[in-house]
Amino acid sequence: MAVTIKKVSTRRELEQFIRFNYLMYKDNPYSVPDLFDDMLRTFNKKHNAAFEFCEADYFLALREGKIVGRVAAIINHKANTTWDTKNVRFGWIDFIDDEEVSRALIEAVEQWGRERGMTHIQGPLGFTDFDAEGMLVEGFDELSTMATIYNYPYYPKHMEQLGFEKEADWVEYKIYVPDAIPDKHRRISELIQRKYNLKIKKYSSAKQIAADYGQAIFELMNEAYKPLYGYSALSQKQIDQLVKMYLPVLDLRMVTLVTDAEGRLVAVGISMPSLAQALQKSHGRLLPLGWWYLGKTLFLKRYPKMLDLLLVAVKPEYQNKGVNALLFNDLIPIYQQLGFEYAESNPELELNGKVQAQWEYFKTEQHKRRRSYSKPL
Repeated sequence: MAVTIKKVSTRRELEQFIRFNYLMYKDNPYSVPDLFDDMLRTFNKKHNAAFEFCEADYFLALREGKIVGRVAAIINHKANTTWDTKNVRFGWIDFIDDEEVSRALIEAVEQWGRERGMTHIQGPLGFTDFDAEGMLVEGFDELSTMATIYNYPYYPKHMEQLGFEKEADWVEYKIYVPDAIPDKHRRISELIQRKYNLKIKKYSSAKQIAADYGQAIFELMNEAYKPLYGYSALSQKQIDQLVKMYLPVLDLRMVTLVTDAEGRLVAVGISMPSLAQALQKSHGRLLPLGWWYLGKTLFLKRYPKMLDLLLVAVKPEYQNKGVNALLFNDLIPIYQQLGFEYAESNPELELNGKVQAQWEYFKTEQHKRRRSYSKPL
């Protein structure tokens, strides 16, 4: 039967759009579901600050009245201005293994983009870099993370059949927590700290770190990530939103700030215990028992063996000078104390040698790869 495309226009249809992913992957041991309420906020113009500079519509693919695919069509006007492009993004794409379905979804995004003057299509990408991005092309038998997309192995085959080509790759590493800080790593840390008169700052109060450095953390991220693929600077509204949402739930022992002699932020490292297994048990819902599985990790501190490296940012003038070593010199003993065995790096651009160089003193395993595709309209 023919595939029809329907634009999401009601709350019920948006809920179906979100839940389709959970239904596709409900029995998959590697997929990690998003929290349903978080997705509702992400797709809501009133709650997602990215809509200051983005526009979007969401589409469902149906066959005989049954949902068989979904996709979001997004234009990030700030990113297009920054990179002098006219790109429409496809994101949150899922489909059964049927090229008629994947083609219909992509064509809906292409037509939507042409109507708005776009010349190229790229993805999978979200509104901003704070959304999961990149289609998994290697590592299908590895547990995903809360910050990344999981998809079946047939997805990239469909992209190639539809004429897409690789635009950028991200690699992901499993980084094993060492029994002791590597000697060379420790010596570099001590040298860099003395040479540049840097200081480690730690906090035990989320309210205090937000007041002192909440703004500075995300301003530093804007500065450090500016050259990276497709990045669009966080707006003030986004920064306010992120400070309010994320800092209160972090275990601040796993947050390390590096400042100069005047107290200006030079580097930040933020990590947290993996929520992957808790999210799987919650099935993406806080109720009836999802709050318990997540709460055990976030508030009762019953940590798994895996942690997520959420954010490592270094001021550009201090990059390639060993400041990253200073961050992990502080964090490794904390990881050991809390019983972590390894960390997930989360996606790092394949060509970002500066980031990957920081793992050279550790035992690592490059176990996943994901890709952004593009083609002209």
